[in-house]
Amino acid sequence: MQLIPQLFSAHAGFRRAFAPSRLTLGFILPLEAYPYGHTPTMRDHVETTRFADDLGFAALWARDVPTYDPSFGDVGQIFDPFTYLAFLASNTKRIALGTGAAVITLRHPIHVAKQSTSVDILSNGRLLLGVASGDRPSEYPLFNLEHDYEQRGERFREAFSMFRLATENQFPVGEFSRFGNFSRDLDLVPKPSTGRIPAIVVGRSRQEISWTAVNADGWFYYYVDLQKTEIIASTWREAIRMAVGPDVFKPFIQGMFFDLLEDPDALVRPIHAGMSAGRNTLIRYLAHLQELGVHHVAFNTKVSRRPVTEVLKKLAEYVLPHFPSIEA
Repeated sequence: MQLIPQLFSAHAGFRRAFAPSRLTLGFILPLEAYPYGHTPTMRDHVETTRFADDLGFAALWARDVPTYDPSFGDVGQIFDPFTYLAFLASNTKRIALGTGAAVITLRHPIHVAKQSTSVDILSNGRLLLGVASGDRPSEYPLFNLEHDYEQRGERFREAFSMFRLATENQFPVGEFSRFGNFSRDLDLVPKPSTGRIPAIVVGRSRQEISWTAVNADGWFYYYVDLQKTEIIASTWREAIRMAVGPDVFKPFIQGMFFDLLEDPDALVRPIHAGMSAGRNTLIRYLAHLQELGVHHVAFNTKVSRRPVTEVLKKLAEYVLPHFPSIEA
């Protein structure tokens, strides 16, 4: 198996977070504990994200939450994901910067292309672009797209195709019924730092896994128990083998809410969309995930009952040495 796909052999973000048979650790932004509210304070967020970088974690993932929907639960990191990642690019050095995920059905793909390549260049090649179709029906009418909600899978594929065309070709040609046409008279600048933005599908995005295996550079899935994780990771590997061959590496990522318990031997307990555990139990759990073929875990610390800097220190001291980020 290729250790790093040729396209990403020089991409700092991909190399930092992903390698075959390895599991790395990252965080879903905001890097803050706010278990009883829907809006983070974002207090000391510059220092906290820089701390995660200095400690050696692999990636930070920003969510795309344009509006507050009380039925959804929270507002993510408040700031627009691309704006925020560009800001973090100037305050960090090595950590990969990802979207988890940009809802490309609600954004014009040319804007996504411009924003992505801009952050990629400004971060010296650290952007990982997670993309999704969006699952909140309340937002589609706001964007005057309620007629496209049930067809958002098709809209997603079209947006993805236009994004790829714009970022990977000079003065491209292409027709896109929902977004517009390229006719060889316009070109997107800048282009990606290494020729291609790593694009990772988040969730199903209403796509067949065979489509994702062909078109995406990785798959970011939600928390499920170990038995289901084994099935999904195995299905992903087989889909890649069937779609592009046995020697192609495309990472499998899992995101989860996480609460690090004070008792280091506290057993794993399921919580909503995630788990709580002591550090020793967590090490064993992550080792099992690594054996199953998970390449990166992104912790969401919203539900943490301990200050996030304390969680970072404990994870860095006891857990991170078992799952170190990948040095270029």
